Amino acid sequence: MIGKDLLTVGEIPAADVIRLVKAAAALKTRRTRTARQPLLGMSLGLLFEKPSTRTRVSFEAGMNQLGGQSLFLSASDIQLCRGESIADTARVLSRYLDGLVVRTYDHATVEEWARQATIPVINGLTDLHHPCQALSDLLTILERIGKLKGVKMAYLGDGNNVANSLVESAAKTGMRIHLACPQGYDPDPRIMDLAREEARRTGGTIEIGRDPQIAMKDADVVYTDVWTSMGQEREEARRLKALAPYQLNERLMRAAKANAIVMHCLPAHRGQEISAAVLDGPQSVVLDQAENRLHMQKAILIELLGKATGNRRGTRA
Repeated sequence: MIGKDLLTVGEIPAADVIRLVKAAAALKTRRTRTARQPLLGMSLGLLFEKPSTRTRVSFEAGMNQLGGQSLFLSASDIQLCRGESIADTARVLSRYLDGLVVRTYDHATVEEWARQATIPVINGLTDLHHPCQALSDLLTILERIGKLKGVKMAYLGDGNNVANSLVESAAKTGMRIHLACPQGYDPDPRIMDLAREEARRTGGTIEIGRDPQIAMKDADVVYTDVWTSMGQEREEARRLKALAPYQLNERLMRAAKANAIVMHCLPAHRGQEISAAVLDGPQSVVLDQAENRLHMQKAILIELLGKATGNRRGTRA
């Protein structure tokens, strides 16, 4: 079963990954009907050290639709900026809130929040993982292709946090993922090793190489992401040069299946990691991806906050 927190896809049992995707799909179909409000009266904190559009808005809107409310907590506006420890802050926020989304740099930071808080902590993005994005991407793939097991994804470019979480998601669901990254830009090796072990149990495959044409061959899903993530701005010139051969463009798309879908978690830089013609073309599902963040966040909130409610009602101060 899913534990108190959601920090990585790798920590979620494979059956629960599928269950979350199905729960998000069901929530999406009910969106226009009379809204259920299972989190009525509950409060969610959003503690962000990085800018955000989709993660912040989807969690805020999702919490509102479920009957709760959210509070945005900029790290520069609370006592963390004056030296208060994560431990003290987490313990205090646990007395006020029912859940906390943390968006930060070092993955160890969100792990510390989870250790110290008595409420569920959700990873809204770290430099190592972006689990909510990858989980919602599974929903988009299921909608468009009709299945997950056996689907081939080609991922081109930087082996960043999104790539790490996509590798974990593919392994959990029996997908085949082939990444093409330049030397020195591979996903985290430990995550890759653990994902390969998981893939052997689910029937998936995890491959990595240098040639984007090989990765793209017969792909059902083609995915790319920005070449310079938040916090890497000083490396931009070097990154642009190394990653230039991995641009997702019309030429490379010819190697994938004719009906392959194009995915990008946004924001995108047209003319860098992806051409405008591909990003804005008929095979692109990037707006579906963005919308599905809302439905997956709602499924996650119901799973974690709903489960935690019964455990905390008699103990909250």
